Amino acid sequence: MTGAPLLVESRTDRVVATLNRPDKRNAIDQEMIDALHAVCSELEAQPRTLIITGGDEVFAAGADIAQLRDRRAADARRAINATAFIRIAELPMPVIAAISGYALGGGAELAYAADLRIGSPTLKIGNPETGLGIIAAAGATWRLPEIVGHARASELLLTGRILDADDALHWGLISSIHPADELLYAAHAMADRIAANDPLATRHSKRALRAPRREHPDIERELQAELFESDEKHRRMTEFLERRARRTDPPRTTPPSPTEEDR
Repeated sequence: MTGAPLLVESRTDRVVATLNRPDKRNAIDQEMIDALHAVCSELEAQPRTLIITGGDEVFAAGADIAQLRDRRAADARRAINATAFIRIAELPMPVIAAISGYALGGGAELAYAADLRIGSPTLKIGNPETGLGIIAAAGATWRLPEIVGHARASELLLTGRILDADDALHWGLISSIHPADELLYAAHAMADRIAANDPLATRHSKRALRAPRREHPDIERELQAELFESDEKHRRMTEFLERRARRTDPPRTTPPSPTEEDR
């Protein structure tokens, strides 16, 4: 559906969700939030990697200001965007945000909810909410310190500074920069590497990464115990050992000695 706020392509091992309100600079409105919830329902039922992307010039310019202006205290307490972004962050498999152009306000907070973020050279990302008389309330105040540290998160949120691609890479907000026309290919390459690994081990790795510090190291012990009993672990390690043995077997330089029967 070309008029849908979110274009969704479902594959066997991944889902690509493209923000699709180009006339509104991909501003995140209620309809888009509803569509993101629908994607989450699909991926909770059938876990796969999620790639979220937008246009070449705009990932998402923020929340829909026209809707945001009319929201009142009761709407703030419903945490409309925050609830959707929490659900995205808690998906079983990794979430990749491929960000080109502007990712501001709610658009930046959607990107922060991803496990992996890559950008194009035109990336502009930040949270100018205080200039509009509100705060970044859809995850930035607690996700940003986890990603870039408290000092840098404070600078972004208290000054409204917008980072370009080079600064975002230097700060660790994104992990790599790719030309805009290659950005989605790079996201798929990440998804390919994820797909080559054991899905359960990937899910458990994400779960451990997301767990609060007080749950460590107990959570690793229990997750690893489950994996140690899995058939897939045994199969993959056996294949690894067999490949290594084939690589390290010395080649024969002389023919074998003849047996008594040969003589």
